[in-house]
Amino acid sequence: MKPFPKIHDIYVGRVVLSTVLLTWSVLLGLDFMLSFVGEFGDIGKGRYGIMQALAYMALTVPRRAYALFPYASVVGSLMALGQLASTSELTVLRAVGLSRRRLSLAVAGALTLLTLAMVINGETLAPEAQRRAEGLKTAAKSNNQVVAEYSGLWAREGDVILAASQGQERSQGADRWLELRNVNLYQFGADGRLASIAVAGIAEHRPGGWLLRDVTRTTFHEKSAEKKHVAEERWQSKLDSSALMSGTNRPRYLSAAALHKAIEDRQRNQLDAAEFEAHYWGRWFYPLNVLALCLAAVPFAFGSLRSGGMSKRLFIGIVFALMFWLLQNQFVELAKVFRFDFRLAYLMPTVVMLSVSAFLFRRRSG
Repeated sequence: MKPFPKIHDIYVGRVVLSTVLLTWSVLLGLDFMLSFVGEFGDIGKGRYGIMQALAYMALTVPRRAYALFPYASVVGSLMALGQLASTSELTVLRAVGLSRRRLSLAVAGALTLLTLAMVINGETLAPEAQRRAEGLKTAAKSNNQVVAEYSGLWAREGDVILAASQGQERSQGADRWLELRNVNLYQFGADGRLASIAVAGIAEHRPGGWLLRDVTRTTFHEKSAEKKHVAEERWQSKLDSSALMSGTNRPRYLSAAALHKAIEDRQRNQLDAAEFEAHYWGRWFYPLNVLALCLAAVPFAFGSLRSGGMSKRLFIGIVFALMFWLLQNQFVELAKVFRFDFRLAYLMPTVVMLSVSAFLFRRRSG
């Protein structure tokens, strides 16, 4: 194969990039407007007004761009090839000896640049911007009393199970801490029996560890129970605020590093980590999925171009490509139910779709 890229590769890549970016902008704009309308229900609460809602939405753009990129890439790629076909440029490129494989490589090469940017975005800017967006919204609604707020917190640390009705990230100047309210700590013995229950009005996690306030502890002995109340009590625990926040934030909003830490915390405490594992491996397979999805749909842009019906081929190609995501989601859900490796769940649809794509490449003439 001739060295890559050549001038025709750059031309095809430029058309693909411009069309994908245009498609991406349209999808992102529609998603932004629809989500912004959904924010109207919170406008007027505390200091949360139109400008705060716009700032919140702006901070969610990196996360939305990451999520919409696969769809924009496949639709944009097929539109770009359709544009080249409609002007007979694709026919000319084929006539001068440019193979379908070479054209596919040009498309994949262009998309690789955007995919790499999105992978970096998904691990750095998107989760941090999303965290700031949630903090901005909660702070505005609570008049800066709370940075972020959660409800229904549950966690396990060794032989202790923590349950809290409400959690808040608070800040005062440079100081920032996690505050839980109406906390119950259930401690179990080696034989599985309940050893004690501690009820705390407030539990604060600061750099020095956990501080429990207004604590009533009931200790169960073999034939009796002892109840004790203290104003403050230290709780020595490895459970930190990041572990709790990973349980309250949606896994799909977390970075791969945060997901990995959440998985380790859950596995260490014998808790179900399937949801986090699914999103963790989804991050690793994200670039492969984008390229596989586009390559699987590219054959629909080829064929007997002079016979017309490009719109039909593009529609079928888009449907075929989007079926990839439905297939993969089903495999991931099956992995959760039947407890098989998520890497296999993500890989199998890719192999199936690429195999079908290779078959279509061999059959189609042009």
